Amino acid sequence: MSDAILFAVEEGMARLTLNRPARLNAFNADLAHAWKDATAEATSRADVKAILIDASGPAFCAGGDVIDMATTMGASGAEITALAEVINTGIRSLTESTVPVVAAAHGTTAGGGLGILLSSDYAVVGSRSKLGSLYANIGLTPDLSVSAQLARAVGQRRALQLVLQDRLLSASEALDWGLVAEVVEGEDSVAEAALVRARGEEIARFWLAGAADAYGQAKRLVRSQPERSFAEQLSEEARSIGAALETPDAQARVSAFAASAAKRGG
Repeated sequence: MSDAILFAVEEGMARLTLNRPARLNAFNADLAHAWKDATAEATSRADVKAILIDASGPAFCAGGDVIDMATTMGASGAEITALAEVINTGIRSLTESTVPVVAAAHGTTAGGGLGILLSSDYAVVGSRSKLGSLYANIGLTPDLSVSAQLARAVGQRRALQLVLQDRLLSASEALDWGLVAEVVEGEDSVAEAALVRARGEEIARFWLAGAADAYGQAKRLVRSQPERSFAEQLSEEARSIGAALETPDAQARVSAFAASAAKRGG
């Protein structure tokens, strides 16, 4: 695994840390391929039941490395398309998996970084965080799932407001829009970043301490719903809950719930 991403698995939680802090964790070729490899490993390992995505330095992710595009890569359209497809593979690994993902996104999240955040199932940001599109500022269009996922998260009209304006949402606005789930406040930006990471880990540990497989299947049902009609979704829900009830974990939990209810009733 490249140093562009720090990858570790501990007690069922895979942590993926974007690690190009000097460039605000913007994606270049090295980070793109490391992202693809890390997400593939995290979602394919049987011992991983929760994934945490965080970042080094003052920002979560500034999208694509525009300086690198203009210099090292020569701003070749074919190269940018190929690189985006590499990152997309990692995004699909996360969104199509049955492992719940939490993003701890302190600081700025912009451009393609917004797509990385949207690939999580639960997002925590700091009170000083800013989130936005900003593609058009440099004459580019949304990528890394932004056009695919943003409208689903906040609605089409708000998605259009964000991609058609030179605008960064505040943390409170992002929370109000439903783009993020929680906002954490710290005394300063460094302390706040640490608290955001800690809260992200706490959420992942919550999943692990509970019915981890059931959380994963619930994520799958919601994420995959657009692929099915209403009737097909109802059938898939029915099939899924039946399959869940056959698992030892569910049987133990249902029995414990019934015993507790009977005791309270007595």
